[in-house]
Amino acid sequence: MQIGNVTAPFGPRRMSIALVNRQVQAADIKAGKSIDKWKVFRDVSEARGLLGLQDRAITVLDALLSFYPKSELSEEHGLVVFPSNEQLSHRAHGIAGTTLRRHLAVLVDAGIIFRRDSPNGKRYAHRARGGEIEQAYGFSLAPLLARVEEFAILAQQVVEERRLLKRAKEALTICRRDVRKLITAAVEEGADGDWETIDAMFVALVGRIPRSPSRTEVEAILDEMGLLRDEVLNILNMQQKAEKMDSNAVQIRCHIQNSNPESLSELEPRSRKEQGAPLEKEPKRIAKPMGPLPLNMILRACPEIAAYVPQGGAISGWRDLMSAAIVVRTMLGISPSAYQDACDTMGAENAATAVACILEREGHINSPGGYLRDLTRRTERGEFSLGPMIMALMRSSAGGELRSA
Repeated sequence: MQIGNVTAPFGPRRMSIALVNRQVQAADIKAGKSIDKWKVFRDVSEARGLLGLQDRAITVLDALLSFYPKSELSEEHGLVVFPSNEQLSHRAHGIAGTTLRRHLAVLVDAGIIFRRDSPNGKRYAHRARGGEIEQAYGFSLAPLLARVEEFAILAQQVVEERRLLKRAKEALTICRRDVRKLITAAVEEGADGDWETIDAMFVALVGRIPRSPSRTEVEAILDEMGLLRDEVLNILNMQQKAEKMDSNAVQIRCHIQNSNPESLSELEPRSRKEQGAPLEKEPKRIAKPMGPLPLNMILRACPEIAAYVPQGGAISGWRDLMSAAIVVRTMLGISPSAYQDACDTMGAENAATAVACILEREGHINSPGGYLRDLTRRTERGEFSLGPMIMALMRSSAGGELRSA
């Protein structure tokens, strides 16, 4: 049965609306349109994953195109090829008959080709007296010509995704190397820190890298590896500052003693009060707020916070997280002043993150408000950062033991 350019398949193969639509689409080809058959083949081959095609299907398509006599696909020269299964199998590197039929069906289902079946299902052509083909029955390559622009866009997407994946892998390799060598140097040189735990975190992160990761998986692990690297550098930097301060203090004491060694013990009072000098309150030292951690990492470590987004929305940015944190603050009984102090000291994003962490550990904290004030004071002294707390919660959600920040 033929209706215009739509042909029903021969035998038990069923007709479908999708098949009708693909044939109608293939028939809507602009007059005079042509394309290099191997150019479109390369695009389809590049985009095979997006099209749901395996390598064997690409091999069969390669064989089909080899039966098209021209290098340019065009309606002027016809778009139907009609090789036998034996001929196709030979050009497809000896592929078995059952495998050949299966992958031909895959190409049809993917809209790469469609069948132009004869009344008896055989593949052949009628020729005019001059030898030119008047009517052919076999496989139509019209979808390749009709969808050439679509295949080119899909191929570009695959190439770009491959480029981004390569860059992400390179960045992860560098970050992984940095963390490994920083930990090794810290241990070998006796730097203070819980390096055994940090090394275990590093090993766990490396163990989560799949054999063939997607870009999303690589970027997620890269975010966590970068956080771990920043934490290691932060620990080493804090230790270096402490050592520098101790060294400066020693130099100052030596300078005072050397400037007047005889009068120091005799004339210096034992305290500022004995000197009659008024006691001055030491100025409050506020650490510079650190930048926020990656939002996706926070949401993986603190999934409970998502239930408190106003009006039942989802957390798609920092504004949503901070709105949810205000709701949680009220629910946990954290005073507005405690939360404001945290915002002033840590930054609004980090204060919201701290509240999300407190919510996750609600059953282990007697006074959420007092706990937040303690974190704020420790931040002021440069003794606290959110990185270890987030990593501990992530290990806990993955089945590890919950560790206190």
